[in-house]
Amino acid sequence: MQKEELLHLHMLMVHVKRYFEEICGEEISTQRYMSLDVSPVHIHKNKKFHKEAILILGEEIVSYIRSRNMPLLEYTNEALQKKVAVEH
Repeated sequence: MQKEELLHLHMLMVHVKRYFEEICGEEISTQRYMSLDVSPVHIHKNKKFHKEAILILGEEIVSYIRSRNMPLLEYTNEALQKKVAVEH
């Protein structure tokens, strides 16, 4: 993955966190992510740091969801049969 793509993905994850917090009305604790001191706007930082930040942020979001016993999405057989995108 190119560095530019990682930066975009990193920004998307931050937006997902903020959107989720807005919907739930609670703040998601992201202490590990914050301790990395890597933001999507830190374009000078190495790809490795952005990859780690993305993975840790994702883990913390998922951990929050699991800790609140929020329902997970379930896919029906009908939904699995539909093609969303086709790669050529």
